[in-house]
This record gives sequence, C-alpha cells and structure tokens, in this order.
Amino acid sequence: MIYRSLTDINIYDSPMLDRLATQMAKGRYLQVLEAEPNFLKIQLLEDDYEGLLDRQDFQKLESSDHQSFIDNLPPALSAAEIGDRLPQVIAFIQQAMATPNEYLWGGTVAPNYDCSGLMQAAFASVGILIPRDAYQQEAFGEPVSLDELQIGDLIFFGTPAKATHVGIYIGDRAYIHSSGKDHGHNGIAISEISGSDQVSQWYASQLRVAARITKSYKNESSG
Repeated sequence: MIYRSLTDINIYDSPMLDRLATQMAKGRYLQVLEAEPNFLKIQLLEDDYEGLLDRQDFQKLESSDHQSFIDNLPPALSAAEIGDRLPQVIAFIQQAMATPNEYLWGGTVAPNYDCSGLMQAAFASVGILIPRDAYQQEAFGEPVSLDELQIGDLIFFGTPAKATHVGIYIGDRAYIHSSGKDHGHNGIAISEISGSDQVSQWYASQLRVAARITKSYKNESSG
C-alpha cells in the first residue's frame, strides 16, 4: 500500500524506535513493505530510503496510489536548468542557517538538519530530488576536481572508503554545512576548505571529492 504524509513524520532505524534514521516531510509518499506489532517497515518513494514507522504515526498518513506519486513528482530538468536553480538552493540553506538550529542526526526538516538531510531538503525545495545520505549523494553526482569547483557543487568528506559528510560550495574556498557537536558547529555554518579554524581543519583532514548535481533522482518519467 502507498500512503502520503499529512505532516512531518520521524522514520527510525531501530525496532525500539529510539534512533532517528530520517524524516518524512509533509506531502512525501511511502509504501509499506512489512508490518510488525509496533512498527511498519517502509520505503520512502522519492529516494527509495527504507526505515521504520511507529504504528502510532500511521494516523498521520492518508491512502494514496503509485499514479498519484508519479503525478506529483517534479518535472524533469536539464543540467542547465538545474544549474539555474542552484542560487535558490543556496538561498534555502542560508535562510536555514539564519534560523536558530542544531545538528540533528537524521534531520531533513526545519529547523534541525544533518549534513545530507540539509542538502536533500534544499534541492527538493526547488524541485530537484537527490538521494538521502552523503555517500549516496556523492555517487549520484558528476565528479569534479577541487580545481574545477563551481558554486553549488557538493563537497564530500569522510574516510578513504566512504563519504560521511557533505557541504555545498559557495565560492572563495568556502562551503556551508550542518555539522555535529564534537568537531563541528552543532548546526549550520560556513567553513573553509583551507581554513585555519578547528572545524575547517577537522574536515579538511577528511576531504574526499566534489560532485555536481546534473540530474534529478526521479522525475515524471519514472515508473
């Protein structure tokens, strides 16, 4: 069965429903994969992300169908059209930064985001769907070298094996990201690729690659 959310809903990654995996913004679609006494295993249709829905939150959904999901997908965009919308993506993030916020693991709705949740929400705000997690976003984008960075490119950090953090490039070797408490800003802030402050240096030591978003994860042609 396919459902549409009537409000923002937390999605969990533990049967104890005590560990946030992501959030389902109002108006998104899901399908139920399995039913358990206390939770439903679900898949979010816009990004194919799987998680667990508290059965008490089932009342926050309305019945829908796959055709309604297809009909409500944003239109397909060319790489040039996506490029034209990048200033609006950055404006969304700047507005989120100007609003009091804290880092929230799994956060994808205002005011508290994690790193990749902020990127996903910002792109979705202008009709561009991208995957949920940083490593998925890295694989989805077109790789670019740091010498070729353009405003709106995503910059990834992590281990040699996997991206675990992402920010968006805003020019002058600076990027905006939502970072955690231990080594970050505990929220949305600006860092520099070669900055001298502790947060910039921490992430510089984990710098991986950059990627450019040139397509949307799903569009009206999706089946």
